Amino acid sequence: MDHRYIAVEGVIGAGKTTLCRSLATRIGATLNLEVVEENPFLTKFYDDIRTYAFQTQVFFLLSRFRQQQKLAQTNLFEEKVVSDYIFAKDRIFASINLTDDEMALYDRLHEVMEREIPKPDVVVYLQSTTELLLDRIRRRGREFERNLTREYLEVLQEAYNYFFAHYDQAALLVVNTTEIDFLGEPDLLDDLIEQLGSLKAGISHFSPRRRGRTR
Repeated sequence: MDHRYIAVEGVIGAGKTTLCRSLATRIGATLNLEVVEENPFLTKFYDDIRTYAFQTQVFFLLSRFRQQQKLAQTNLFEEKVVSDYIFAKDRIFASINLTDDEMALYDRLHEVMEREIPKPDVVVYLQSTTELLLDRIRRRGREFERNLTREYLEVLQEAYNYFFAHYDQAALLVVNTTEIDFLGEPDLLDDLIEQLGSLKAGISHFSPRRRGRTR
């Protein structure tokens, strides 16, 4: 595979980190995982979104920027990297959580930081149903996600779908994970790697070719 920097995206509970671990192991890539639990405002945010939105968002912005700066120091000519987020995701969350005044200030910060961030060669966008996302979130049992509502998740899904419908910063592969289990069906991971290897500019959709296409 010629792609050196692969990013996997999707809303909360889409299965990003699970796929990234499997993909990085299979292709011998360095794993770059977002550190979500370190945000001290996150639990309060899900309890009271309006009050804690700006603090939560700015903390994430700075944290993701620092992590992406370290990634920029990686020699992407020699190493492969698989990441479970793109820097632009931060603005998707900001757009649904912040007021207009807060968003104006946020955008000034984001614009400056984005210039120094490496862009992925290809992005895998994981989609799923709200019911399956909520089930995955409940099963992993993160304390700070206990008050995450269906309504918030649906708004987030809509924002993600809009963003990636217009995404043109890298080749994009859309994967509906509702009936796909990369962890339980190794052949599907082979299919994914094969399609990533031949992916060109624009938006494509994952089409499993091997056995075991559904759970």
